[in-house]
Amino acid sequence: MIGPEEIKKQALKWWPELLIAAVNGQDYFPKSITRIGKIQPGDILGSYAAIQQQLAALLQHAKPNIAKSYVVHLKDYHFQKTGTQRLPDFIEFESLEDYLNFTGKLKEWQAFQMHLPLIENTMPALKDWLLLNAGWLTNPNVHWTAILQVCLYFVGCPRPNLYIRQLPIQVHTKFIEQNAALISSLLDFLLPDDIRNPKEHRVDRRYYLRYDEPLIRINNLDKNQNLLEIKQRNSSQSSHSSQSGLKLADISIPISDFNHLVLPVNHVLITENKMNFLTLPDLPGAISIWSGGGFQVSSLRDAKWLGTVNIYYWGDIDEHGFQILHQLRSYFPHTKSVMMDVVTLEAFSEHQVTGAKNKAETLSLLTPAEQKCYQLIKSSSLNRLEQEKIDQVYAKNYLLNEIMGRSI
Repeated sequence: MIGPEEIKKQALKWWPELLIAAVNGQDYFPKSITRIGKIQPGDILGSYAAIQQQLAALLQHAKPNIAKSYVVHLKDYHFQKTGTQRLPDFIEFESLEDYLNFTGKLKEWQAFQMHLPLIENTMPALKDWLLLNAGWLTNPNVHWTAILQVCLYFVGCPRPNLYIRQLPIQVHTKFIEQNAALISSLLDFLLPDDIRNPKEHRVDRRYYLRYDEPLIRINNLDKNQNLLEIKQRNSSQSSHSSQSGLKLADISIPISDFNHLVLPVNHVLITENKMNFLTLPDLPGAISIWSGGGFQVSSLRDAKWLGTVNIYYWGDIDEHGFQILHQLRSYFPHTKSVMMDVVTLEAFSEHQVTGAKNKAETLSLLTPAEQKCYQLIKSSSLNRLEQEKIDQVYAKNYLLNEIMGRSI
């Protein structure tokens, strides 16, 4: 026989349906539970006392013993050996009020009733969102007036290109961050796909706000080519004097600016190690890039202009180094590796050490020569040669020969 705890468990399953009915303006009660574990003739004979105890507990928590609770509908059952027994037939919640008090959902319902008309009157376009997400309205701690202000702003000003604290909304800076999940759910519903970035999860990135972006560091390897020149006034001359140029060879710029660069270069060398990035030789028509090292090469994936230049990647000869090469090549298939081959590995084998392993047995985007080197280090306990262990003269000669077709 069903008991009060099982009744509550079944009744709580109705909660999402009840909220949807309320959004649609439909009545939900009365509502019955018919699967209550009905008594069989054998049960009466074998467990009569236990059944009476269960029935007493069931009635104790029901109307009229509890003013706002479920109703137990009893029915006379006739058994051949025990005669007529009055037992439960079904359980019924006659009203919403009875249900809310029994399940403990009264405060959540009150919050829902307060928030629903506010949302419907402020943004009627959210009707379909409410049908899928009505549970959000039951949290009394959600400041829906402010949430809707945020939504109205983004609908009216998509892609604002401002920092969160610059938004002309009367909410504190951290409010959007603290309510990011709810705001994202709403804006995903309200905004067209072309004015949000589904690949990003943070609010500032997903909806094209400005944020503290990663910086890409660029080193100009062509000393005859000025990538960036800042006009600088000579302080010893008058205010009308000519300006001199401050030539910058090493610059860092936000990734969004990097993605749209137009540079007079033919070759781009990407390194895993920052010190190697800083000590590369002069290479005409070339720059080097450092995106933070390791798997942070992923930040380069949207720089479409890299598809128009020769890309070279120099990483550690280890399992992760080849995995990073594989990743970079998934963005830019024409990427070539440098000093990630068996010849280089054997030339500096005395510097091999034990490094981290990865699970990938093969990496499909490696060339046969790279695959050979990858398998060689995977089969060795000394599976790591750091790129900074490679002699500077060797590195310079290799790069000049590979990129410029000449050697020192």
